Amino acid sequence: MSVVQTPARSAPSVPSRARRPGRAAALRAFVRKEVFHLLRDRQTLAILLLMPLVQVVLFGYALRTDIRDIRLAVVDPAPDHASLALRQRFEGSELFRVVATAPTIAALEPLFQRGAIDQAVVFEHDFAARLGRGEPAPLLVITNTADPNTGGTMQAYAAAVVQDYERELGARGGGVQIDVETRMRFNPTLESVNLFVPGLIALVLTLVSAMMTAISLAREKERGSLEALLVSPLRPWQIIVGKVIPYLVLGFANVLTVLAAARLVFDVPFRGSVTLLLAECMLYVLTSLALGVLISTRTSSQRVAMTAALAGMLLPTLMLSGFIFPIESMPPVLQGISNVIPAKWFLIIARGIMLKGVGLTHLWQETLILVGMTALLLMASARSFKIRLA
Repeated sequence: MSVVQTPARSAPSVPSRARRPGRAAALRAFVRKEVFHLLRDRQTLAILLLMPLVQVVLFGYALRTDIRDIRLAVVDPAPDHASLALRQRFEGSELFRVVATAPTIAALEPLFQRGAIDQAVVFEHDFAARLGRGEPAPLLVITNTADPNTGGTMQAYAAAVVQDYERELGARGGGVQIDVETRMRFNPTLESVNLFVPGLIALVLTLVSAMMTAISLAREKERGSLEALLVSPLRPWQIIVGKVIPYLVLGFANVLTVLAAARLVFDVPFRGSVTLLLAECMLYVLTSLALGVLISTRTSSQRVAMTAALAGMLLPTLMLSGFIFPIESMPPVLQGISNVIPAKWFLIIARGIMLKGVGLTHLWQETLILVGMTALLLMASARSFKIRLA
């Protein structure tokens, strides 16, 4: 008896056109879910929407190479018609602003050390008499070249004003020559590394100290270990201090490493007190740590904390602290905003100690500002953390 084998029926194939609507619906549902997730995370959404606008505004106004509002001092021991006329040329220019009139050249040094002036013009006693006799009239132009690019530009501006006046006198008849001598203060070799290394110190300490501290408490929240702190007898300020101390030690190690590299690798001059510089660096580390703690108490995840630390500290430190671009050339609004950026005051301190060799007698105001910022940030962090615990 023969057995007839019937071929096994295969499962009916689903037409590709029938599968496509299901995949499209799944894709639409997945996209909708991602959109809802992004809309719920308002902190990240705000950063993503505002960051491009902030970057365009900052780069548009801060990325400027022109120099304005040059603070000028004049030394004119025996004013005459020629020196007064040249002084009026400087005062009438939109680039210069005469802020001091010194009787002797010795009075200029404290002004340069305090950062009260950017440039100085020194006349001789017989300036007009030499011009009248057709002899070369010496004129000394002293410029703060701690920033070599800015210093070179200021020297060119001053030379242009003098040449303008010289051509005007020459057009009236007679050979007139003004012999301009230039002198560069604080960075006579025009080494750009002397300008950027103090800024790099501020940038490294800001990123390491603030970012690591901001991520620390955010990590506690994500892992749930913050609950153990909630039931502990520790007060909010004690929790903050406990979080800050390890990173303060790490920050001090970073300070030693960065300063050693600045001296040994880049040969940056240390004209002032190394002890004072270390103390000021530690104060700035503490300021950055306090700012990092405040960011962490205001954020709910490591990702948001890291993004906020980068956005709130990296861009201002780069653009508005005087690290790369002179603050004096920025609009008044940005100049006002720069006053609340700790890196601005630390840069003034670091450059003053390293390049100018000044001490606390000239830097006490900037030091007090950093101390006040640190105290305010720590109090705001403790208050915010206490509210979060409640």
